[in-house]
Amino acid sequence: MSELADTEREVEALLFAAAGPLSEAEIAGRLPGGADVPGAIAALQDRYPGRGVELVCVAQRWRLQTAADLAWLMTDEREEPRRLSKPPQETLAIIAYHQPVTRAEIESVRGVQASRGTLDVLLELGLVRMRG
Repeated sequence: MSELADTEREVEALLFAAAGPLSEAEIAGRLPGGADVPGAIAALQDRYPGRGVELVCVAQRWRLQTAADLAWLMTDEREEPRRLSKPPQETLAIIAYHQPVTRAEIESVRGVQASRGTLDVLLELGLVRMRG
């Protein structure tokens, strides 16, 4: 392998593993003395067009990033778990144990008046349903 090809591989490895963009000086500081960093970057630029990863210069710093037309693949839709406060937890436990149960029965077991908000939260989350 040629010296430029070795430098190209080393620069590619540095950019791949870096936490953020690297300047040419930062790249050169990690490579053996006399490494042709601009030549290696130019060779990488020739290698990456049309690929899923692009070599991009941002504010005179280099980074590897997902191709812009493939950014939609990187979206991650997930639901954040919603924690129930103590009153809805207690209400849900009573409903699970005594079902079917009326509002008056829930209030009797809990010893306090069941707020409309507590039942609304459970209904909104789909944990309970109303009948009758």
